[in-house]
Amino acid sequence: MNARVQALIEQARSMTAEERLVALDALQELVVPPDKDWEAAWARESENRLDAYLRGDIQAEDFDVMMTRMRREFLDQR
Repeated sequence: MNARVQALIEQARSMTAEERLVALDALQELVVPPDKDWEAAWARESENRLDAYLRGDIQAEDFDVMMTRMRREFLDQR
């Protein structure tokens, strides 16, 4: 690892968790620029799912229950 990268990592260690998240988001945008069309489509999909949930068209499942089931179904099939 070069000195500039090492210095950046040392600075990150002294940051708050929130500052690290902001820095990581900025670094990620340098590597993978945001796709505005994808972001807009996902925002619409999220709103549609929330609206369907609020109308009672779909049900939610507890995260821990769902993850236990998914692990059992997909990881225990070896």
